Amino acid sequence: MNGLALIYLDDALLAVDKPAGLLAVPGRGEGKHDCVARRVQAGHAQARVVHRLDEATSGVMLFGLGADAQRALSIAFAERRVAKRYEALVHGVMVDDAGTIDLPLAADWPNRPRQQVDRERGKPSRTTWRVIARDPAARRTRLALEPHTGRSHQLRVHLAAIGHPIVGDALYASALHPPAPRLMLHACALRFAHPVESHMLEIESAVPF
Repeated sequence: MNGLALIYLDDALLAVDKPAGLLAVPGRGEGKHDCVARRVQAGHAQARVVHRLDEATSGVMLFGLGADAQRALSIAFAERRVAKRYEALVHGVMVDDAGTIDLPLAADWPNRPRQQVDRERGKPSRTTWRVIARDPAARRTRLALEPHTGRSHQLRVHLAAIGHPIVGDALYASALHPPAPRLMLHACALRFAHPVESHMLEIESAVPF
């Protein structure tokens, strides 16, 4: 599908495996037209965007096939009835095995598209994390992540705020950290009720790093 791997397809929805470095939807300006949405719609004209992933993030991206399916899925996301699971490599060896980050987030307007922790004007934002593996030699930790809110750059800002930025994060990792070929953040799975048939559906994508 125009260079995209199709993960799931039925009469109501489809999901593709978004590669890192490709926009989810068209951006502003020249050279920002190629994106997941346009590639999907070239083969499925009725496909409508339900949610977005950062350009630098890879993984499961969901589309509704038609207005009714899009509306039902969009409401499910808005009402936090979609469970999202990510995996990331972060700098540093984390001591605890699991935890929760509750830090309000807001746009860093002078430095857009950066976001920031803003305890006065920020929107409530919550992320839970769990250690999958530690690599003391490389000073990295592999994490399973679950965002319970859907703020822009939430996982990236939250992890940087606790001193463990995601490997390859050009916005939030210090220049002192070793570079990486990409942002090591992947949307592994979405779990939600099917918009037509109501059964629970889990769509997964293998982590590419």
